[in-house]
Amino acid sequence: MRIDQNRKKKKRKWLKALGIVMILFILAGGAYAYSIYHSLNNAVETMHTPIDRDKSSKRAKEVEFSDQVPFSVLLLGVDERKNDKGRSDSMIVLTVNPEVKSVKMISIPRDTLTEIVGHGTKDKINHAYAFGGVEMAMNTVEELLDIPIDYYVQINMEGFSDIVNAVGGVTVNNDLSFNYQGYSFPEGELQLSGKEALAFSRMRYEDPRGDFGRQLRQREVIQAVINEGASVSSLWKFDDIFDALGSNVKTNLKFEEMVDIQKHYKAASKDIEQIQIENGSGTKIDGIYYYIIPDEELTSIQDTLKEHLELD
Repeated sequence: MRIDQNRKKKKRKWLKALGIVMILFILAGGAYAYSIYHSLNNAVETMHTPIDRDKSSKRAKEVEFSDQVPFSVLLLGVDERKNDKGRSDSMIVLTVNPEVKSVKMISIPRDTLTEIVGHGTKDKINHAYAFGGVEMAMNTVEELLDIPIDYYVQINMEGFSDIVNAVGGVTVNNDLSFNYQGYSFPEGELQLSGKEALAFSRMRYEDPRGDFGRQLRQREVIQAVINEGASVSSLWKFDDIFDALGSNVKTNLKFEEMVDIQKHYKAASKDIEQIQIENGSGTKIDGIYYYIIPDEELTSIQDTLKEHLELD
């Protein structure tokens, strides 16, 4: 009897100890989750830069993430300079549809000739940011693609390498062997650090595809950053990631909206389709180079994006 009682006491002690350990793990996990939440909130407060409009003029009402409405984002890669607003080095539009669980991504060639909305001229599309900042860039892209641009994310390209380093580097597939800024990029799968990724995404003149080749590499790097940032392993790097984002990114998205996107739209990031402009051509007007997108192809792209955004 005594042996059985001793065994039962030992068993209760082990169960009690196990229970205490589990409680400690739960509390630690809760503290860790709170730490992540708190750090993200601080980072987003730093990044949050509202613009002077509540919604796109092409929207009847504001996007409600709780209703899982498809939305769009303009990614602006900007070369910031002292005493200068800088230039939009790259312009990429993302449309996100939670119902079909997909994202469509299209790069707009920086030399594309289009109406600069609010400036009263036709010029290269990347000049819109220089003329009127984020709002003019958004309005001009809206006019070109004939879709609402709901949000923007502006990335300081000089600091983009910090973001890549914060997620632990990126893996990309390179389809063109080249050397640039002291780095060698052979064909195939590459592991890139921040500075390597920045050089990889900037090379243009050695690529026979010109700006299109560069756009392809930019999308490769951005998609790789999204994949790395969404991975479980990145949880252990959250301080570095949030610091890099807070220092180099501006957006009109609020913290609560980002939480809603994570909650209702996360599955869409697993299917990112890259749309390529294929039939455009370069020409010189008054000695200045411009890129012209044929009306037929532009209409096809507009229709594809409208369908993805479920617009009437």
